[in-house]
Amino acid sequence: MDYTVAMQRAIALSEKGLGKTSPNPIVGAVIIDDAGNVIGEAFHDRMNSPDHAEVVAIANATKNLKGATIVVTLEPCNHSGSTGPCTQAIIDSGISTVVFAVNDPNAVASGGAEVLRAAGIKVVEGVLKEEAAYANRAWLMKIKKNRPFFTWKVATTLDAKIAATDGTSKWITNETSRADVQLLRRQADAILVGTNTVIIDNPHLIPRGDFAGYSHNPIRIICGEQDLPKDAQVFDSAAKTVVVKSKDLDLLVEKLNELKINQVFVEAGPTLASAMVDHCLMDELVMYQAPSLLGSGKPFFTFDHPSTISYQMRLDHISTVVLDGDVKSVYRIRNGE
Repeated sequence: MDYTVAMQRAIALSEKGLGKTSPNPIVGAVIIDDAGNVIGEAFHDRMNSPDHAEVVAIANATKNLKGATIVVTLEPCNHSGSTGPCTQAIIDSGISTVVFAVNDPNAVASGGAEVLRAAGIKVVEGVLKEEAAYANRAWLMKIKKNRPFFTWKVATTLDAKIAATDGTSKWITNETSRADVQLLRRQADAILVGTNTVIIDNPHLIPRGDFAGYSHNPIRIICGEQDLPKDAQVFDSAAKTVVVKSKDLDLLVEKLNELKINQVFVEAGPTLASAMVDHCLMDELVMYQAPSLLGSGKPFFTFDHPSTISYQMRLDHISTVVLDGDVKSVYRIRNGE
């Protein structure tokens, strides 16, 4: 059987968990019968239930699961924590085949495939592995590097300016782009800015718009040494706010790890953001470019190293879409890899 369609559905389901699973991975699960009909599905939503996607999908099944196949974006866990191992739930259900995309790199929970095979269950690995890994890239990065995944958002003119020479910057991009940013905010575990951004712009850093299924807002992280106005919007009750009063980026990472954050949406100005790039902390750049030119103004990136073409930083292009005239492009930052 070709499991591609079922895995595509599982990946789409997993993405519904973005911003809802930290410190756990996003996971989607689809159960199909021998004719390929979907008889159960779910995604992990830690904010509303501790149960993993496989367990919820099994509970949601509309018919007996004997001989059925479960298609999962991540290798079922073999670990007892706040819940029992998913491998045992699968074994007990009567499911005969397990298909998954990405092997679990977490030493605490890995080994599920071996346990399932030992129980007589057929296991198929690696279906749409790259696609599932991309969807779950924040958690996979956290396991690999012991730090959150940092997504850097920039809104610029075509000549890469984020503000005019007089400091004005509202608005460079259009309403469609700004609505898209709200979705990315909502899918993050935390939103990061520097103290200067709070002092100058007084942002609220709360996702705007109606997003079903989200019962909380991302944590607001403020990094820097400047004193902040006590009446700044980031100090209201709409979300938790954590101030890291330091320029030490290792200390910032330490604090984010303490908060068990998977993905950070960086909306910082060029000083903090450029320092993070120099410190190999940026993983992804999401750039919104308006069809406009400023000529002079504030650039989004500043690098203090000598300027020569051999020092240029090459990024990997991921995707580009047009949003009512603005251009949104996503790039992977290699960080020396």
